[in-house]
Amino acid sequence: MNFEFDDDTEAFRQYLKDFAQSELAPHYQSDDREGRFHEGLHKQLAELGLFGLLIPESLGGQAAKYVTSGMACEEIARADFNAGWLVTNSLLLSDIINTHGSEAQKKRWLPPIASGEQVPAICLTEPGHGTDAGALEMRAERDGSIWRLTGEKTSISLGMHAEYALVFARTGGPGAGGVSGFYVRLTDKEVSRTAYRDVGGRAIGRASIHFDGLPVAAEDMLGAENKGFSTVMQGFDYSRALIGLLCIGSGQASIDEALEYSKLRHAFGQPIGKFQGVTFPLIEFSTHLRAARLLSYEVLWRKDKGLPHTAEGAMVKWWAPRLSHDAAHQALLTFGQLGYSEDFPHAQRMRDIMAMEIGDGTAQVSKLIAARQLLGREFAP
Repeated sequence: MNFEFDDDTEAFRQYLKDFAQSELAPHYQSDDREGRFHEGLHKQLAELGLFGLLIPESLGGQAAKYVTSGMACEEIARADFNAGWLVTNSLLLSDIINTHGSEAQKKRWLPPIASGEQVPAICLTEPGHGTDAGALEMRAERDGSIWRLTGEKTSISLGMHAEYALVFARTGGPGAGGVSGFYVRLTDKEVSRTAYRDVGGRAIGRASIHFDGLPVAAEDMLGAENKGFSTVMQGFDYSRALIGLLCIGSGQASIDEALEYSKLRHAFGQPIGKFQGVTFPLIEFSTHLRAARLLSYEVLWRKDKGLPHTAEGAMVKWWAPRLSHDAAHQALLTFGQLGYSEDFPHAQRMRDIMAMEIGDGTAQVSKLIAARQLLGREFAP
């Protein structure tokens, strides 16, 4: 059993770590205050090849392993959680297209994602259907040789930034079996957007997107008709590990800063690290974060090996966001009155990580998925 990255991945990790700390970390809090990503960020990430990690080399990507993609999410999020989500979103979407798209679709859609020319989004959630995504109501209706999309998608990450999106709509009967996916342009006149005023993740630009009969060519349907929901669900097992590492990178950053602060801050004539009440909670979170990190990489290792990873992915999804949020909270408390100030990023990390306790699968659903894998559907809730 080997717990090390290979030489190339480790060299890439160190490069990303240095880049993220020097180029991304200084903008993390200011991007939050501005409610947008700073100019040039998307281009920087694209030039590093981060958007194309899971895209074939022939289409402008890196053809990297899933473990490598997780490492990239972790290191970017350690400096800037929201920049990390920008990468994670592109990885998931590009992998769905690469896995389920036709050769013609891959040639059209993947190179602009890899190069950073296009900012994509995934449109699944609706006002009345988040967790119960298979019950979505948005319609795709035939109009001659095209489809027309009508309805609303809500809580869409990068909804105010994206130029293209994979949109899921009902093309058949009720249930998950009547849903199809379409890769569409969001800049047409039939599309309008409404921004959210969020607690965290403000740079991400979460939004509701309204479709008023958007025309979509038949060749822009991804995969088979009425198979869209099963298509996207197959991608979520491993992507839960990417999200886990996104959160762990951010939570670990706060714990590392708190450990360093406990050596510098003095009280009652000695460093506060000398007090068990200060140090032991930080050690507990260091332990749990390391365990969650290893589980996350096990999921991605299993994906690379073609092994089942549904249960492990679900475990990571409910545990890592909550753990990382609580770790950032403990770091804030370690900094005391300074931590409660926006001069430090702990509160922002708490707000940003919190979104991952909701999006892409709640803790309740993640536990249900794991239970059905471990117990079997006959004995699980």
